[in-house]
Amino acid sequence: MTPVELSRTVLGAVRRAVDAGELRVDVPERAVVAPPGPGGVGDYATNIALQLARPAGQPPLRVAELLRSHLVHADGITGVEITGPGFLNIRLDQNVGTALVRRILDEGAARYGHSDTLVGQVYVLRVPYEIRAEVVADVLARMVASQGARVEIQQQELQKDDTHETLDVRPVPAPQDPTPLGPDAARWALLHPAPSDRPRITADHLVQREGNPLFRVRYAHARTRAVVRNAADLGFAPEPGAAEPLLLPLLTDYPRILTTAVPLPRLHRPDAIAAPARLARHLVAVADAVLDLLPGTLPRGDEKPTAAHRARLALAEAAGTVLAGGLSLLGIDAPDHL
Repeated sequence: MTPVELSRTVLGAVRRAVDAGELRVDVPERAVVAPPGPGGVGDYATNIALQLARPAGQPPLRVAELLRSHLVHADGITGVEITGPGFLNIRLDQNVGTALVRRILDEGAARYGHSDTLVGQVYVLRVPYEIRAEVVADVLARMVASQGARVEIQQQELQKDDTHETLDVRPVPAPQDPTPLGPDAARWALLHPAPSDRPRITADHLVQREGNPLFRVRYAHARTRAVVRNAADLGFAPEPGAAEPLLLPLLTDYPRILTTAVPLPRLHRPDAIAAPARLARHLVAVADAVLDLLPGTLPRGDEKPTAAHRARLALAEAAGTVLAGGLSLLGIDAPDHL
């Protein structure tokens, strides 16, 4: 279960409480779920009870108790605990991780994290004549389109379109032309920094060392492809199983990262312009986690492949799939060999 799916499950619990007459509130358009903070337990936590308490005219703990009674029976959830002033801490079925890895492998880089949620909606990105703004807008358009919407890119000098959701794309301009870096490094140099930060247009983006985030992401992808080939040579294939706790949440969170590109002010996303940088940083985190996993993926010496090897191999391949999909959305090549 991804955070996006869990958010829908939480909203379903709110809707059932409203339908049962237990809460008198408007069902919000989204529920924020995230790893629990200090004092929290389980896999994810949400503050939805605190959010609804005032409009419901009830104490947060009472709202949390009502929602808990609807959440505990939801598919994929094995437990819900209330902590602090009314945080709902959710524990997921451990088989969910196995199912997620299988889903990523089945859907592949072109489909995992994509949805048709926004089919029929049109968004307009207004862009100045500046290379960084144009590249950021291009990636925003790809990310929004991955959720089913249609995107139009207009130059800001044109009259504003008031008939559709509109987002002005104005990151801090590039200090110089990044073209000499080559297409992949140039795009990364423009996309990886936050839009409020000035990008560094330097040859550091071309260095094949651990200190270069772009190299780590592309190298991690190539290594995941290599271990799958090596495993085939050894006569065994990926088989989803018990997953590593550091990597699985990053793969789970990838679909949510893609949705942050949707420029909906009513969903509190005025920072949609930062979505490409958010995606780039997420890919770095995935790359670092999978590089730590890879040394234990293949058997050593006379060791025979075990279920743990097959599970780690499946997780590594799933991570490579996410890296490939994310790099594609950034417009950057994901090499099988590096």
